[in-house]
Amino acid sequence: QVQLVESGGGLVQSGGSLRLSCAASVSILSISAMGWYRQAPGNQRELVATITVGGSTNYADSVKGRFTISRDNAENMVYLQMNSLKPEDTAVYYCHANWRWTNYWGQGTQVTVSS
Repeated sequence: QVQLVESGGGLVQSGGSLRLSCAASVSILSISAMGWYRQAPGNQRELVATITVGGSTNYADSVKGRFTISRDNAENMVYLQMNSLKPEDTAVYYCHANWRWTNYWGQGTQVTVSS
């Protein structure tokens, strides 16, 4: 079992920044890839960014150049730095891990960007 706990969401004005954190209950060195997804009301959950254990990253086109995903293997943490936020970034953001062929999700953290 893997527990993922997100934090760092909140209300921010357009153009502002937020940093999301995800704490894992297991060593993230044992997780080949972790990621952030988001879901806005009425929409499907969508990929935001992923990072492999080797540090390779992948981003949705909509966030490239504005968001940065990173990981701290020693602290078992994954972060999402979000800059130049837009109202369309408003969503619940979820941390994800696939560990031993099972998908795990955090409880989500709300990000609201006001115009």
